[in-house]
Amino acid sequence: MKKIYSKKTKLSQTITSIALNNRASTVFLILISVIFLTLSILDPTKINPLRSTTTDIVSPVITFVSRPFEVIAQTITSVSGIASLRAENKSLQAENARLREWYQTALMLQAENQSLHKLLNVKIDNQHNYFTTRVISDVSNNFVKTIIINSGLSEGAKQNQAVLSGEGMIGRVIEPGQNTSRVLLLTDINSRLPVLIEGTNQKAILVGNNSDTPILRHLAKDAGIIAGSRIVTSGDGGIFPPNLPIGTIDRSLDGEVKVKLHSDIDNISFVRIVDTSLSKNLIRSQ
Repeated sequence: MKKIYSKKTKLSQTITSIALNNRASTVFLILISVIFLTLSILDPTKINPLRSTTTDIVSPVITFVSRPFEVIAQTITSVSGIASLRAENKSLQAENARLREWYQTALMLQAENQSLHKLLNVKIDNQHNYFTTRVISDVSNNFVKTIIINSGLSEGAKQNQAVLSGEGMIGRVIEPGQNTSRVLLLTDINSRLPVLIEGTNQKAILVGNNSDTPILRHLAKDAGIIAGSRIVTSGDGGIFPPNLPIGTIDRSLDGEVKVKLHSDIDNISFVRIVDTSLSKNLIRSQ
């Protein structure tokens, strides 16, 4: 019993000495910090060399200690990045598979559609041909909505050719020069375009009003217009090819049927011109 008691006594003394040493160390570090803080306040120039020296000494230690954690963090990031890439790859593969299915379905429907047209002896619309050119000037204002393009008669531009951006029709050529042409936009007050409400037999005239949303005129009273319906060229008059995309219906509060164009006319750098002469030459060669 005496041996056990003596061992417990020594253990308690050891713990007490360690605690005292820890307290002494803590107090010592606090005193050193206070001294350094006081010196830095009284005379910063004297403490700066010491701070720099301390930083130089401690930096390798900090780098050495933090290196394993950086490696672990990089490893975790790499693993998570690989996991996200694999997930994205699987998603893209699934989407690609769906697109291939839709592509095959589209080919099948196209072949079926052509067969039915031949069976019914229906004349199929000719494939449109385009050439691309750059917009070099925008002379639009409150009264005139036109642009100048970098193509003229030498490149095949002709009067009344339809002009499209990437999303849809924006206007027509009105003044073809030798190297440049002027295009009248659909938003101009002088613009008139025969259109068709897609999916119906309803035809109308798209009239420019010098705003971003031209309006539809000469609609039947019982047309049953639905907001969001797509508007395309009707081909009436034989000036423009049919089924060129234009925009969607957007009803307004004042009762007028307005059309929101597919293209942002204010931000156009390149346009496509429908070259009907190429289509006719291809048809003749066939």
